[in-house]
Amino acid sequence: IWGGGALVFAVKEISENLHILPNITLGFQIYNSHFSASWTYLASMELLSTQKKFIPNYKCDSINNAVAVIGGPNSNVCLHMAPILDLYKIPQVTYGSAPVLHYRSQADFVQQMFPKSTYQYNGILHLLLHFRWRWIGVLYLDDDNGERFVQNVLPFFSERGICFDFIQRLPRQGFTGELQKLIEEGLATYKTIMRNTSNVLLIHGEIQTMPILRLLIAGSVYLDMPSKPDDKVWIMMAQMDFTSFAFQGRWSIDFLHGTISLAVHLKEVLGFREFLQTRNPISEKEDGFIQSFWENVFECFFSSPTSENPSERTCTGFEKLESLPGSLFEMKMTAHSYSMYNAVYAIAHALHHIHLLKFKQKIMVKRLRKSIDLNQYHWQLHHLLRKVSFNNSAGEKISFDQSGERIAGFDIINWITFPNQSFLKAKVGKIDPYASSKKEMRQLHTQPISLCNNNCLQGFYKRKKEGKPFCCYDCLPCPKGKISTQKDMDDCVQCLEGQFPNHAKDGCLLKKITYLSYREPLGFGLTIFALCLFLITTLMLVIFIKHQGTPIVKANNRNLTYALLISLMLSFLCALLFIGQPRKLTCLLRQSAFGIIFTFAVSCVLAKTIIVVLAFKATKPDSQMRKCMRKPLAISIVFVCSFVQLIICIMWLIITPPFPDFDMHSLAEEILLECNEGSMVMFYCVLSFMSFLALLSFTVAFFARNLPDTFNEAKFITFSMLMFCSVWLTFVPTYLSAKGKYILAVEIFSILASSAGLLICMFLPKSYIILIKPELNNRDQLIRIKN
Repeated sequence: IWGGGALVFAVKEISENLHILPNITLGFQIYNSHFSASWTYLASMELLSTQKKFIPNYKCDSINNAVAVIGGPNSNVCLHMAPILDLYKIPQVTYGSAPVLHYRSQADFVQQMFPKSTYQYNGILHLLLHFRWRWIGVLYLDDDNGERFVQNVLPFFSERGICFDFIQRLPRQGFTGELQKLIEEGLATYKTIMRNTSNVLLIHGEIQTMPILRLLIAGSVYLDMPSKPDDKVWIMMAQMDFTSFAFQGRWSIDFLHGTISLAVHLKEVLGFREFLQTRNPISEKEDGFIQSFWENVFECFFSSPTSENPSERTCTGFEKLESLPGSLFEMKMTAHSYSMYNAVYAIAHALHHIHLLKFKQKIMVKRLRKSIDLNQYHWQLHHLLRKVSFNNSAGEKISFDQSGERIAGFDIINWITFPNQSFLKAKVGKIDPYASSKKEMRQLHTQPISLCNNNCLQGFYKRKKEGKPFCCYDCLPCPKGKISTQKDMDDCVQCLEGQFPNHAKDGCLLKKITYLSYREPLGFGLTIFALCLFLITTLMLVIFIKHQGTPIVKANNRNLTYALLISLMLSFLCALLFIGQPRKLTCLLRQSAFGIIFTFAVSCVLAKTIIVVLAFKATKPDSQMRKCMRKPLAISIVFVCSFVQLIICIMWLIITPPFPDFDMHSLAEEILLECNEGSMVMFYCVLSFMSFLALLSFTVAFFARNLPDTFNEAKFITFSMLMFCSVWLTFVPTYLSAKGKYILAVEIFSILASSAGLLICMFLPKSYIILIKPELNNRDQLIRIKN
């Protein structure tokens, strides 16, 4: 009745409008298709008959002939009408869902008030993605449109990240004998819906789907099955307007609460509500539908001579339509009735355009003054319908694209039900495919979650579950050094350089710049250790200078002894260059200074060893060996060895000098400010040359191990070189495996340990004799020991 009301209201407005079809009266006939193919074919043939007789394909006169047909409310009705209307070139304007026509000639005569279906499907997809509903169930009507939806649209949804808990077929309404089968299959489908875990159900159907759903809901209550939970959201297509069988009028509609549906965009038409209030069986006696409708919704009967039941409630005809609950009758214009309203106006504007063309051409002037036989030109009407464009009484522009589909968008409706069986359809958004920018969608007050499993929180990433749909996954924590800043990330990402993951691995923190400083325990301890060794060496130097006239000092080449002690003092001080903030000067000096100074120290040891060997080889007073033992030999050995190391260091500083640098990767949470050695090859060349001198000293000392003990330092030199080689052989793998400040600590310890080894092995025994056992430090004692 709401569709018929919109039709009658539109015709009434056009008849009263002097600017559209002046002096021309539009008429209409309404036929019931009963959602059946046979009834639709019958109604189509009756449209082609005249004189109130079923005589198809016979034209008795030029009046009361159909020039256009408004078909609906579903696609099947339009599809069944199209072959017959195409034969007579009668255009059809559909106000329901768009049919899929198999022949181009039929499509040319079909005009659709329903926008492109792709716009609706894209809108639903954006709606699902907007609310992050990726785990959904699908219920579709068992017809051709439903099958096309499953085969063509659902794969597109899947490509965009939507996966399906279930895809169930809803049985369609058939003959009365099939009602039991429909209920059985429907209840089985309803059990599946309630049993699954998805909280969102997408329903694809037609206008007749709603009564079937209401039947299933009522049956589930009767069979004590679980009802629809409040946290489950149903999403319905635009073609599924709210309809009911007459006997369902008082049934509960609570299941619709929170439902989201799409509807063809509409605007409120002024005067429609007032028009409906004036319609009743008394004022509209010629309307054959309104009396039957009145008896069904008001549960009464109009008195007749054949009525035999006095208990039946009698209809007065003045009952108020606005007193009916919304589940029975809506006083507002719905999306379907709005489409029918615009369809009538579209036909009227096309007819008006034909009228103007004929008038301008001044053909058949006399006949034009009497009346216009628009029926002669209905074959031209479909061309004009494609081009028609007008503003309706609500101020909305109505036009069509080249395919004959209305250019419009969809409204997103949120259903709110009330205990008195009324409902409110609140518009919460709009799908406008022609908008230049995306419009924000107002969210629902309570947004349900529909996922196969809980979201992977920040700090976790997704891993697909084997044998499950792609939206079912496990959540694993990000590996070390990576983060995830959003939910449901497919993989974790690295922090930017100079940052590190926080404890939750959901964000990055700035790394702190650090270096081995004097204030931290490690740096402070190494500094104290180096200074103590420096002071001990200084004390030994003072002791040796003070006792320089004693035999034990003179017997071991005191000049080389003094030089060796001074070089060891400087070696201990070189360790301090590795502590503190690296600067350009300290980076240039620390490796080269230590390399030259320690090479000088090892050269002194080598010279002392060679002098001791030569001293025992020169047994004769006039021997050539005695001439070689003079000072120039020792000086030459020290000078040559130190000069070679000096050349290596100079080449290093010229070619690839060390420089201050930031090490971003060695430490997870800190940036290490360090000295970049420039060339590790040159660094290992310096170490290799020192190791060569140490090995040479060890070899010479080993051959001199059997000389008399009093003058023989070979054993002490052997032990000191063994310690030196052990320290630096251990240094290399430790240096390569250590990270951060511990690399410097390893190198400082190696410098101090190798220098301290020389100090202890070479000078501690002599210091013991000088300070503790002075009676051993005299010439007679040395000679006696020798004899």
